[in-house]
Amino acid sequence: MKDIKTADVPIFILCGGIGTRMKEETEFKPKPMVEVGGKPVVFHIMKTYSNYGFNHFVLCLGFKSEYVKDYFLNRRYLANDFSVTSDQERVRVLSSNEVEDWRIDLVDTGQNCMTGGRIARAYDRYYQDKDTFGVTYGDGICDVNLRDSFDFHKKNDSIGTITGVNPTSRFGELKTNGQKVEEFLEKPVLNDQWINGGYFFFNSNFRNFLTTDTNCILEQSPLKSLSENGELQVFKHSGFWRCMDTQRDKEELDILYKNGEMDWLY
Repeated sequence: MKDIKTADVPIFILCGGIGTRMKEETEFKPKPMVEVGGKPVVFHIMKTYSNYGFNHFVLCLGFKSEYVKDYFLNRRYLANDFSVTSDQERVRVLSSNEVEDWRIDLVDTGQNCMTGGRIARAYDRYYQDKDTFGVTYGDGICDVNLRDSFDFHKKNDSIGTITGVNPTSRFGELKTNGQKVEEFLEKPVLNDQWINGGYFFFNSNFRNFLTTDTNCILEQSPLKSLSENGELQVFKHSGFWRCMDTQRDKEELDILYKNGEMDWLY
């Protein structure tokens, strides 16, 4: 693979789902815009990529796309005091809080489209000249070294690289000796298991495995076919990973953020 700089790699973030298991939060906003530590979770994901030099983001929108567009269109004003004339023809920023120097493309990929179709639709519309692109979901927070993952992808020269992570058990684990409990572990990390952590890198050939159909699901035919063809590598990450799937997950992430246990996000 030819040398590609991180700044030249667009990162597709899937932001179009409804988030039915967080109805109290997602009735009026898409799940990636639910806040953790006072910032939308998608912002934290973008910040993580940016820490490793990835500054071009493609937000694949669907449900409540106007909410996401409004936030990123006005984020400079949201971060500052500003003055506006009564006819709103002139806006002047009064304070000097800087916002991140990112390129953010907001692409509406359909109200009911599934994950694979969203990627294909956005790619076909604006990014067919890109040899490599990243993909992630809009609800997973991880401290994976994305530069190492990207270098791993380039070195192996496969079509796709998936980040494998250790899941956290939903239940407490008992270590026993006969009938005696010797140790109780609350929600341990399952170090001997690997699951899809949701941080991918793909070569442009992956487009051949996708369709623009509404029902094209990334995790089904595209990734299964890629693995069957021997074109999917795994970059294993044993560090922090959490998926904000429910209201309880959001509350736990808020606590971790408040306690400084996700300091790579700051």
